[in-house]
Amino acid sequence: MLPTISRHQAGGGGPGSRDAARHTAGAKRYKYLRRLLHVRQMDFEFAAWQMLYLFTSPQRVYRNFHYRKQTKDQWARDDPAFLVLLGIWLCVSTLGFGLVLDMGFLETAKLLLWVVCIDCIGVGLLISTLMWLVTNRYLLKQPGRDYDVEWGYAFDVHLNAFYPLLLILHFLQLFFINHIVVINSDWFLGYFVGNTLWLVAIGYYLYITFLGYNALPFLKNTVVLLYPFALLALFYVLSVSLGWNLTQGLCWFYKYRVQ
Repeated sequence: MLPTISRHQAGGGGPGSRDAARHTAGAKRYKYLRRLLHVRQMDFEFAAWQMLYLFTSPQRVYRNFHYRKQTKDQWARDDPAFLVLLGIWLCVSTLGFGLVLDMGFLETAKLLLWVVCIDCIGVGLLISTLMWLVTNRYLLKQPGRDYDVEWGYAFDVHLNAFYPLLLILHFLQLFFINHIVVINSDWFLGYFVGNTLWLVAIGYYLYITFLGYNALPFLKNTVVLLYPFALLALFYVLSVSLGWNLTQGLCWFYKYRVQ
């Protein structure tokens, strides 16, 4: 059985209803948040394994979601270790941006709050909710039947797709901003390398998002999630042809944020 949830589990009494109650969205959310306070209960080794395979073989990560459904009757993550490691990567890379952009302590602290609260949490909740609405409204094979996409799974798909993007744009790119190729400049090689990193990062995000929803057998036409690749390729060609430096724009934006 693949990651699904049945609406029929909500009704009835007796042991079946008590078992269903344990698996309601509220119960799952409470269990997930409670484990944030118990570091020893988190499996950081497994979360690190998932992060590695999101780069090399993301299909294996989603096969693990299937296995979780079979063994725990829950397809969304019940262990916040992945989210914690992602938060650590985000904080470290943002501090790196502060150093590279010669920001002071207060400016770096402001940037960290912006990136964590708005870019990661705020935008993540927005994208997850949007994908949850779109998939349930337009991509279900049989609307109104037993199965639908839960919001928690949509959030997990976003986190999976966000991690490679974060590592490329917020970590790997740091070594090129003022060194090696100096992509924070107006010369061709600089914005060519910088914009190529953006192409790869956003491409990873789109592809891993597609894999997440394509893994659900009750969804149809998930190939439409790959259509933005055409717009991405077109924007990349235009940006390089017109000399738009996306990394330089990001640096300016970060500095403007903390003024």
